[in-house]
Amino acid sequence: MTPFADIFARAAERKGGVEALEAMLATTRPRPPADIARMRDDRILAEMTRWIFYAGFTWKVIDDKWGAFEEAFWRFDPNACAFMTDDQFGTLMQNRGIVRNGAKIKAVQANGKFLLDLEAEHGSAARFFADWPDSDHVGLLDVLKKRASHLGGDAAGRFLRAIGKPAFITTRDVVAALVREGVVSRAPGGKRDLALVQAAFNAWSTESGRDLTAISRVLAMSIGE
Repeated sequence: MTPFADIFARAAERKGGVEALEAMLATTRPRPPADIARMRDDRILAEMTRWIFYAGFTWKVIDDKWGAFEEAFWRFDPNACAFMTDDQFGTLMQNRGIVRNGAKIKAVQANGKFLLDLEAEHGSAARFFADWPDSDHVGLLDVLKKRASHLGGDAAGRFLRAIGKPAFITTRDVVAALVREGVVSRAPGGKRDLALVQAAFNAWSTESGRDLTAISRVLAMSIGE
């Protein structure tokens, strides 16, 4: 497998040099686990919701409506969202201030319940995410896919980055880089492929001391002439 130093050098050459590349990477630095653990669970539910609603919409549309989302969903209090009544759901479906997508509104309710379950199991949802090992990122993605709602694929990785958790995202450019490096032969679609991707990221992280987010972004920026 190609040393990460060589991949980094390729990305730096494409992006105007080492300093320019480091400046780009600095915009997405993860938070220390202790900082993630101190997050309020309502803010975690808010970020889940933001990335669920971003999917299929121009992000600016959601950002412009976000104040209305906060108000409509009780500031994303997990208890309030989890125990949403049918009447409250109906009111949300009539609220022109938000995006009235029934499946995604129901996802907020399901994810509120998920966070309450994590609180019961781990003391807080924030503690659960903070304590999960980065070396098993694919395991965390699997938890989100199975136990949360509407948090599969890229949305899960982007949500994790939003709360400060290191995450790789298998975008088109990242997949192209992984194929170039011989890690996989196609976009990873099953547990075996994802295990190979995780192993490669773990090796590059050990070599470079960089987190999953940085490695993912460097891979993406190493693509092209």
